[in-house]
Amino acid sequence: MSEAPVNLHKGLNAFHLWGIAVGLVISGEYFGWSYGWAQAGTLGFLITTALVAVMYVTFIFSFTELTTAIPQAGGPFAYALRAFGETGGAIAGFATLIEFVFAPPAIALAIGAYLNVQYPGLDPKHAALGAYIIFMGLNIVGVQIAATFELVVTVLAVGELLVFMGVVAPAFSISNFVAGGWAGQDTFSPAAIGGMFAAVPFAIWFFLAIEGVAMAAEEAKDPKRTIPIAYITGVLTLTALAFGVMLFAGAAGDWKSLADLNDPLPQAMKRVVGESSGWLHMLVWLGLFGLVASFHGIIMGYGRQIFALARAGFLPAIFARLHPRFQTPHLATLAGGAVGIAAIYSDNLVSIAGQSLTASIVTMAVFGALTMYIVSMAALFRLRRTEPGLARPYRAPLYPAAPLAALVMAAVCFVALVVYNLQIFVIFALVIAAGTAATLLIRRRRRAALPGRAAGELA
Repeated sequence: MSEAPVNLHKGLNAFHLWGIAVGLVISGEYFGWSYGWAQAGTLGFLITTALVAVMYVTFIFSFTELTTAIPQAGGPFAYALRAFGETGGAIAGFATLIEFVFAPPAIALAIGAYLNVQYPGLDPKHAALGAYIIFMGLNIVGVQIAATFELVVTVLAVGELLVFMGVVAPAFSISNFVAGGWAGQDTFSPAAIGGMFAAVPFAIWFFLAIEGVAMAAEEAKDPKRTIPIAYITGVLTLTALAFGVMLFAGAAGDWKSLADLNDPLPQAMKRVVGESSGWLHMLVWLGLFGLVASFHGIIMGYGRQIFALARAGFLPAIFARLHPRFQTPHLATLAGGAVGIAAIYSDNLVSIAGQSLTASIVTMAVFGALTMYIVSMAALFRLRRTEPGLARPYRAPLYPAAPLAALVMAAVCFVALVVYNLQIFVIFALVIAAGTAATLLIRRRRRAALPGRAAGELA
């Protein structure tokens, strides 16, 4: 028995990678974040978002060192495997898998809900299923085609956010934004601190999944040059958009009326231009691009993560197969989609801690992301110590302060998430433990079944 090495096609330039970086995240600028206002008020959430933004900027500037030094499709899994061995690699790989497999069903349901508004006879779940079929197919057809599509819809989504800010700008009033801005109160109080911690997941939603560019690193042209460009410009783009959207939406009127809505931007614009305005209809229709960009990009990410885990022996070898014509991980893409589709049709049938399944799996995705951030920063420190001679085309600025700041803030966010989502954390911990044990068992059995030389390569 032998396992031939498989390699992904290299066809992505810096613009493609920027489109993936921003596109993975940009749906978070359209919906989900406004629930942070319900927890912390505008001013409290502004502080929470500022701290989370610092975490992401320091994380990405540090994470880029790992991505350029080890440009493999597994991303965080590959870094942790090299730094901490099999167990560390399995934990990081499975945590990343939870983030990228559990986020798409929530976005697909949002796409379905949006289309249901326009076409009331269309079942949102069937629409979400259709989205999976279309975008899994697009990912399988070829990475360059998929990445070009991602770039186009991302540019349109960014442009639409800029249009939103421009249209509501005449109604901008800072007094609107600060009114009751501390957890619904006009003055800061101890209750606001708890609200700021409770709002952490919604601030993370502004940036969640940007690290997915690492999973496309193996398909990048000249990754030592293109990846730093994509990561740094991507995180700065998203930071500017996050604060711009939040400030302009909150200052255009009564922000409390937006705090519990899935569509805060159209509702904020409606107050300014009225329901019959062409600007509003444009925002509602083009808002789909933000959802599609993230959905499509995260499918690309989970396909590469499953592929990398399978290629390294942590998942069944079948998922490491590439399509004979398109050289894409087609079976890995379909496998992740099967999990997401099952979650879609379980929505409203299952609830956890009083939340819908959709809300719970979003929280699970955030738990996975924070675990991966912590392990990745720990891997950066360990590899600096154990492999000082490793080629590092890009080195983390302000080392060790920047990666340490990212590590500490990720740990604080993780603790806050546990405190406010204890039941979901217990489920997450059990899933991580079971997944890690299963992947380690699969790897050891596959290695034992291989002849000496091939087993050594798998090790």
